[in-house]
Amino acid sequence: MAAFKTLDDLGDVTGKVALVRVDLNLPMADGRATDLTRANAVAPTILELADAGAKVLLLAHFGRPKGERHSTLSLSLIQGEMERVLGREIMFIPEVSGPVAEQAVGIMRAGDIGLLENTRFWPGEEKNDPAFAQGIAAIGDFYVNDAFSAAHRAHASTEGLAHLLPAYAGRAMEKELNALEAALGSPQTPVAAVVGGAKVSTKLAVLENLVGKVQHLIIGGGMANTFLAARGVDVGKSLCEHDLTGTAEAIMEAADKSGCTVHLPYDVVVATEFAANPASLRICNVHEVAPDEMILDVGPQAVEALGDVLKTCRTLVWNGPMGAFEIVPFDAATVGLAKTAAALSVEGSLTSVAGGGDTVAALNHAGVAGDFTYISTAGGAFLEWMEGKVLPGVAALEA
Repeated sequence: MAAFKTLDDLGDVTGKVALVRVDLNLPMADGRATDLTRANAVAPTILELADAGAKVLLLAHFGRPKGERHSTLSLSLIQGEMERVLGREIMFIPEVSGPVAEQAVGIMRAGDIGLLENTRFWPGEEKNDPAFAQGIAAIGDFYVNDAFSAAHRAHASTEGLAHLLPAYAGRAMEKELNALEAALGSPQTPVAAVVGGAKVSTKLAVLENLVGKVQHLIIGGGMANTFLAARGVDVGKSLCEHDLTGTAEAIMEAADKSGCTVHLPYDVVVATEFAANPASLRICNVHEVAPDEMILDVGPQAVEALGDVLKTCRTLVWNGPMGAFEIVPFDAATVGLAKTAAALSVEGSLTSVAGGGDTVAALNHAGVAGDFTYISTAGGAFLEWMEGKVLPGVAALEA
């Protein structure tokens, strides 16, 4: 990964205007944020800049207003939440450029924090319109991107501004990029990847990229059934993309050529209905699945063997659950393997990086999220990074 500037490269910022791109797309219910993870993630950057005497202007999007103003998607709705997270007063500014924004910046003092309106209220944001970006840049002295989760979008506030002002990575972005570099950029080998989830179709590009980069590819979730079917296993009534068995076959051949071992379950947890603790629950060899049964989790023997694989590895990238973890007892494989990975991370023998919505939920469910080396809260951006794509918001920061 090319070098990027961080807040450590800033000189004296007293009285200077920092345009800081953050992710404040918080889940809301009854006018309150139900999860403050994203707000907490960007707080260190905001406070560091404010404490250094900068005038901090926060740029963010909220929902999908498609270039029009909607009162229900105004960032003024989360002003109070941000004030609580930061422990500071915030000035809400109902524009992102022009006279109103300039006037607000004029009355701000060094160390003050302002929250600009939802960038997506203007069509120029998602079009990455140079004139729109220049309008925002005109009110700032330098640009900080602390929103990795929006880095896969080439929008005015995530990419355009980085070309118009001196650009820096915020603390959350810096942490994320360093973790990703350690996971797939220049990792310690051997590297294992756990890829789970319901469908192969949503993770095709991820799998194709990983087989050339990792030594062990562990496939779980519903997508494992498609790979088992490709190997000639009768998966009964299991969730399976039978039309993609040829693709699964090609991925396994590519893995073979590049010296990557693909690990599929050989014992599985099956049931005839998808419900909590069903009477029909049993554990069997993959070749013994009955026509009316569904594979709903990886079996205990396979989990133990996979744990042994992780013990031989130095780096782990994890995306997606091993089974239908939302319902007990089909969470056993995800919890078991996550606990092994967490223990190895704590003792320092494994660098573990995990990301994606379901993944974070699964690791929280297993009670081990805090023990992984790094957990990315980004969804789409994390997946695109795993696919080996260039993320515009990151590329624009590279010095």
